[in-house]
Amino acid sequence: MQILPSGEHAVLVELDDLSQARALAESLRRDPIDGVREFVPAARTVLIIAEAGAGLADIAARVGGRELTDWTPDGPAEEIEIPVRYDGPDLAEVAELTGLDEAGVIAAHTGQEWTVAFCGFLPGFGYLVGESGALQVPRRSSPRTAVPRGAVGLADEFTGAYPRRSPGGWQLIGTTDAVLWDAHREPAALLRPGVRVRFVETNA
Repeated sequence: MQILPSGEHAVLVELDDLSQARALAESLRRDPIDGVREFVPAARTVLIIAEAGAGLADIAARVGGRELTDWTPDGPAEEIEIPVRYDGPDLAEVAELTGLDEAGVIAAHTGQEWTVAFCGFLPGFGYLVGESGALQVPRRSSPRTAVPRGAVGLADEFTGAYPRRSPGGWQLIGTTDAVLWDAHREPAALLRPGVRVRFVETNA
């Protein structure tokens, strides 16, 4: 763990891997530190933002003393289902990369529970990790200049869905009509850290 200053009111905690980042975020959720206004987890970092007047050195010392051994939520997590049409242009390539056929890719995507590890890139874009590594594939060597809203993709150990049209380099395996971001909804993001997701195949 390395703790670095990040402006006047925050510290950035650099960790070894995603598991440690999730562990720290869960630790901060379970046992909040006085003076911390909010924290933002990512793949291998957690940004900790302090309240005005809080001592960053004290916060950093308390973060540095945390044991990062268990990121499993201690209470029931929100669970949602997201319908997906498995019509993505990269479905055949993902099948080849994973050694599965296309039906096997769909079965692997729908047959496990995914959890939102963190959010980023776009408002409402959640990075979900699964129970199996069967669908771990590299990003596309040449990103697309425009990925349509609702595209469902895979990259590295993550799956995710695009809340709006955007450039992107993920391997696209399907499409969803789920509203992933709605500024007039509370909360605005459908996918938030800790939410558990089941993808369900649909032809609608």
